[in-house]
This record gives sequence, C-alpha cells and structure tokens, in this order.
Amino acid sequence: MNSWYNIRATAEGAELSIHDEIGAYGVSAKDFIAEIGKLPGDAALTLRLNSPGGSVFDAVAIYNALRRHAGKVTVTIDGIAASAASYIAMAGDSVVMPENAFLMIHDPSGLVMGTAADMRAMAEALDKIAGALIKGYSAKSGKPADDIAQLMAAETWFTAAEAVEAGFADRLIEPVQIAATFDIGRFRNAPPVLVDAMQAEPVSGDKSDSAATEATDGPDRVEDAEDGLDSATDAPQPSAKTPPPSDAPPDPAAIRAEAMSYARAVVDLCRLAGQPHMTGRFLEQDASLDEVRAALLTARAEADPEISAHHPQPGPNPSARPWADVINRTFKRKG
Repeated sequence: MNSWYNIRATAEGAELSIHDEIGAYGVSAKDFIAEIGKLPGDAALTLRLNSPGGSVFDAVAIYNALRRHAGKVTVTIDGIAASAASYIAMAGDSVVMPENAFLMIHDPSGLVMGTAADMRAMAEALDKIAGALIKGYSAKSGKPADDIAQLMAAETWFTAAEAVEAGFADRLIEPVQIAATFDIGRFRNAPPVLVDAMQAEPVSGDKSDSAATEATDGPDRVEDAEDGLDSATDAPQPSAKTPPPSDAPPDPAAIRAEAMSYARAVVDLCRLAGQPHMTGRFLEQDASLDEVRAALLTARAEADPEISAHHPQPGPNPSARPWADVINRTFKRKG
C-alpha cells in the first residue's frame, strides 16, 4: 500500500518525512504515531514536510504526538507546508525553511449532507476545530488569537522569510529544488509562482503512483478524514482512457491531466462509498470507472443486505442508502 510518510533511523535519532496528503490511501495517523512510539523517548526527530495538507484530525493527532515526544523535534519544510501540514509544523521545537519554501494557514472545511440541524452541527464543529488550530499557531508564533483567526480566514500564504518574520518558522536555509506530485491550484490564494513550479514538474511514467498522489490534494478535511467531493469534481472531467490522435505525438501534459482526472474519480468514489482503502487496488489494476462503481456498490451491499448492489441510474431507489445515490450522481459526472 502507498503511504504519505516515511520513517528511517539516523545516527542521532530518526528522520520522518510527510511527502503527500495527510491521511491518504487509507493510511491514518494511527500508523504514523505507532511508529513514532517505537522510537526511544529521547531520540532527536527531524520531520521533513512537503505536503498540501489533508485530514485535520490526523494532523492534530500527529501534532500532539510530536509535542509529547521528549526528544528535540526539528521540522524542515522542504517545499510546502499548507493547510493541515502547516499545523503539524508548529509542533517543532525548531522550524527551518529553505528560502524558496512556503507555508499556508486557513480555516478547516468539511462536507455534510442532511438536514439544517446537521449543517448547523457541522458549522459548530468547524468553529471548534478552528479554535483548536488557532491555539497551536498562536503558541508557536506568539501572535494573538484574533490575528491568527484573520490570517486563517483569508487563507494566508507565507514565503519562508515572511514565515520567520511572523514567528511560524525560526530560521532560513539555502533554497532547494521544490519537487512534488500534488496539485495546489485548487487553493484560492496559491502563489502563481508556486502553481507554475508544480505544473512544471516532470511527469512520472507510472500512473498508479503519480496520479494517485495528485488526486488527494486539498484543504483540511473534517468529516472522518473523508471529505467526499471537492470543487475540482464539479466540472466535467475527461476520460483517462482516451488515447491521443494517431497522427499527433503524445502530449505529456494531456496524459498527465487525463491520469489525474481518472485518479480523482476513483478517489472520490471510494471516499463516498466509505471504502478509501480500495483506492490503491483500483489504481493498480487500472480499473474502469464502471468496474470501480460496480465493485464499490457490491462491497457495500455485502456489508449491508438492505443496500442493493444493482442500484439503477438515474432514478432513486427508496431502499438504498443516500451514499448510493451520491455515488451514482458522481459517477454520471465522472463517466
């Protein structure tokens, strides 16, 4: 199974790296924290971050685990620490940023489907989560809570120098080559220079690996780390199975876009079905969206006999759960 983190021993202690979306591929913070727990309590930890964020609950759990660790924790932001990843960075006793790295903080977001009461409950939950995040950012930077709240509401991006000035980082180091397979274009205030740099990254030859990591970028997720559809899924997506015209040379950008669209569709469908752990298998098998949908509905039907695995389109089935309708509506957009 793919993972968004790595841990390796060093002479001084251990080096941890978070290099993708936090909580992706069905791997939770529980696995990450369990591995930290196996390390000596006084071991020096170096955490290398290059992440667009992810599950806010996982991020809070990782932050708390790092704060509990008795040994020194040094955080180095190799490229980007955005959204939930920036909160994890605040756990460092020392936060180091190359001169061309970025840090971003913003309000948590979530998805809810239900009654007005359900939506009010989600809004209250988001307010509480934001309050907890504000405390972490404020503790590191020394800024008043009201100032942090304004920065989060505005989705504020900091260059390395600005992060040091604001108190979110402690020192600068020489610039490094920024490399990442995730897309940050979905953030509303992402610096154009950073978006261009991400788009200019070379294309991996393995669609299963590169497309899967790019498909999971996004803001802090709140609903059990499964945020459902994001804004990128509202527009029609091209099919990943469409080959280029026979009289034209392959277009790497088009191939990359198609692979990302396919991976986003698979990730979204798996999340909506509550089966995120199946994402990697579908991507490795290069399954068609028809096959993904059928397998997800079958899996849920086996788990709950009241759910029909052959839910028709487009009409609703009164006996089916709401998630089946959502999967079918999503599938129609994706397919």
